Amino acid sequence: MLLAIDIGNTNVVLGVFDGERLVGNWRVGTKTHITPDEYAMIIKDLFTFSGIEFSQVDGVIISTVVPPLLPVMTEMSQKYFGLDPVMVTHEMKAGIAIRYDNLKEVGADRIVNAAAAYQRYGGPVIIVDFGTATTFCAVTKDGEYIGGAIAPGIKISTEALFQRASKLPRVELARPASVIGTDTIGAMQAGIVYGYAGLVDGLVERMKKELSPDAKVVATGGLAELVSPETKSIQETRPHLTLEGLQLLYTINR
Repeated sequence: MLLAIDIGNTNVVLGVFDGERLVGNWRVGTKTHITPDEYAMIIKDLFTFSGIEFSQVDGVIISTVVPPLLPVMTEMSQKYFGLDPVMVTHEMKAGIAIRYDNLKEVGADRIVNAAAAYQRYGGPVIIVDFGTATTFCAVTKDGEYIGGAIAPGIKISTEALFQRASKLPRVELARPASVIGTDTIGAMQAGIVYGYAGLVDGLVERMKKELSPDAKVVATGGLAELVSPETKSIQETRPHLTLEGLQLLYTINR
């Protein structure tokens, strides 16, 4: 089995694959002040609930946008699985060509998403990832990753709103009953959900003009299932696209 680990700024997403089949997946909070032993215990508990044993894991792959956690996860993999993990970098084989001015600036998660989307849908394809940041990635019909856009994530923006507007309460991120809110909570939810849906549609429309009007638009990330139904542009939502990309890259590079 393969243990795939995607380390984001907000969450660490874990997935276990038996071949190409995802047999377990979990999301835990990202903590930089934590030891390899503590992360191993978290994973052990998650495995136990799903009936998975450490001894069944014969491969580990890691992508991260949080550099301090890379040595932590590497030591955890070596100590508890006896495995040197495969690290996602711009230099590895990904099934796509990366055409970016500075290759070192391309986030590992964006490489993984682009590789997975192109392998599954072909190109041209646009990937919208609702993570700590909301990222947009463009891949051509010839499998070239040419860049994209990065916007503040939904949670970052709402947190700033709560902190800077003292009279506004913290609200649940949920679809409101209408765009015109009849109370403060409804108005805030409308602004957050429909506002981000409009942001996505606007950026995708502009990207299609530069990439292709026929580009497939795919969404992933923790809040994709909340926002995607409210957009006009997103055609499919794949919550586990990043994990699927990690499994693909492991297969290509092992």
